[in-house]
Amino acid sequence: MLQETWKRLGLIAVLALTLVIAACGTDEEDATEDPEGADGEETTEEETTDEDAVTHEGELELVYVEWDTEIASTHVIGHVLEDLGYDVDVTPLDNAVMWQSVANGEADGMVAAWLPATHGELFEEYQDDLVELGPNFEGAKIGAVVPEYMTVDSLDELDQYADELGESITGIEPGAGVVQAAEDATETYENLEGWSVDTSSSGAMATALGSAVENEEPIVVTGWSPHWKFAEYDLKYLEDPEGAFGDAETIETMVREGLEEDLPGAYQVLDNFFWEEEEFNSVMAEIQDGVDPAEAAANFVENNPELVEEWTDVQ
Repeated sequence: MLQETWKRLGLIAVLALTLVIAACGTDEEDATEDPEGADGEETTEEETTDEDAVTHEGELELVYVEWDTEIASTHVIGHVLEDLGYDVDVTPLDNAVMWQSVANGEADGMVAAWLPATHGELFEEYQDDLVELGPNFEGAKIGAVVPEYMTVDSLDELDQYADELGESITGIEPGAGVVQAAEDATETYENLEGWSVDTSSSGAMATALGSAVENEEPIVVTGWSPHWKFAEYDLKYLEDPEGAFGDAETIETMVREGLEEDLPGAYQVLDNFFWEEEEFNSVMAEIQDGVDPAEAAANFVENNPELVEEWTDVQ
């Protein structure tokens, strides 16, 4: 009797062990066949690995011409890239040297290409050695600019101020597109025959403009927008019926060949970079008020997190 009891207990134990093993086998099969986790959401290898994640590291040099627009834009995007982890240098250069340095790979990129007119000749010369990333600002304009108190509205009326102005237009750096356009205007408009464009720098032009406005004296300068001077003074573009200054322009981003392969994250951020005039002007105005460009850029980045997030959304 006791022996039969032990036999029955042994059989029960064997059956129980068999059921346990079978249950474990089913769970393992389910885990192998069903890619869904305990919460019912699919987990994939792509979601659990960082192998394809973009890393933000490396050295980057951005170059720019020392115009107020380019000082602002270059420092802003440079700060954004620094925050991501890049070692960024921003270097001011002459117009032609800026284009050449990106085309020959000495610099990595610029956000300072005014097209189609202002930098048109430089673009024609170097376009085959550059990668175009498109506009970072649209609706830029160049032209002859005067204070509102002057009683002329068009270039074909400017000769009324020939004596007061000494038959001269106050320009910026020699070779700049807006200077060349102004020189073309003196040849296109018969009433401006014999006029000259006095070149200096964008800073010297702004100083001369400010002094003239303060004393309510006549002055005509080579101007462009966006620019802080339109917020600071009451100014107007002179009408250009002959089209010497061309149509509205874009400011575009250009990078060196190979940047996408070398620094794909930086390439994508530069490709995403785009802003509006109000945003642009806010940085220029702060710099004009005496704030260091790097500090003004940092302030803008801190105060515009949603826009910066759009620029830094890389895959």
